[in-house]
Amino acid sequence: MQKTILVTGANGQLGRAVKKAYAGQDVTLIETEAPAVAGKTGHRALDITDAGQVAAAVADAKADVIINCAAYTAVDKQEEDSDLSYLINAIGPRNLAMAAERHGAQLIHVSTDYVFDGRASRPYTEWDPTSPQSVYGRSKLAGEQMVQMFCGRFAILRTAWLYGDGNNFARTMLRLSGTHDTVSVVDDQTGTPTSADALSLAVRALAFTDNYGIFHATCEGSCSWADFAEEVFRLAGKDTRVERVSTAEYTKKNPQSAPRPMYSILDNMMLRLTGACTFPDWHEALEDYMRQMI
Repeated sequence: MQKTILVTGANGQLGRAVKKAYAGQDVTLIETEAPAVAGKTGHRALDITDAGQVAAAVADAKADVIINCAAYTAVDKQEEDSDLSYLINAIGPRNLAMAAERHGAQLIHVSTDYVFDGRASRPYTEWDPTSPQSVYGRSKLAGEQMVQMFCGRFAILRTAWLYGDGNNFARTMLRLSGTHDTVSVVDDQTGTPTSADALSLAVRALAFTDNYGIFHATCEGSCSWADFAEEVFRLAGKDTRVERVSTAEYTKKNPQSAPRPMYSILDNMMLRLTGACTFPDWHEALEDYMRQMI
């Protein structure tokens, strides 16, 4: 019997990549999106903050796997509206976890590097203590805890600096290169640009398996945002110059409500130890992305 996957946030960068990852696979993919977005995309409407809706949708789909790509990611706005942050990023995953447990489905939930304090001097492993510094980070950690509390068959994937088919840092840099000779980019925050396509393959590698737990899931290597921008310009053949600035210099001109992690390098230790999958180096993944986009 053909297996069924229910995808939330199907119109986001990861949701679109998941659809591409399962193209030609012998599964039924049911794509859902928040009601305000679903009408524009043709996806089924599903409000993950409504426990009744979630329970009915999972039961109707007879889902074997639920992939939760839905999240509230407007980091600064959440500092002023923590209720909405927790509603989407914590209560939503709770509702999915309860429905998954009730119907014997596996839940794959996507989380973030923001659950850490960003002050490390080595890559974070899945066993390092969490200490989120923003409402976004705290709400995402609460979502992780809800999944673990209410669902027995789960995989939580923490990722960082994600880009794909949608609005992201790489596209912003390309847009700015059309009107600016020089772009100021932060050089003292370190992380790993991660392709949504690469992340979707990790999701696929864990789906329909008994490989449960928390997994770090980013491309390999690391860089600063300024390094990232320079590589985007190089691959696009742009002459735009990157002016490297500190976080303090940048926020003086562009105030931000929420603190950003200064260090966001994650070690994909669980994926490595369990032999689930490997990620490409960030340069390789970005080159592939730029080749598709340009």
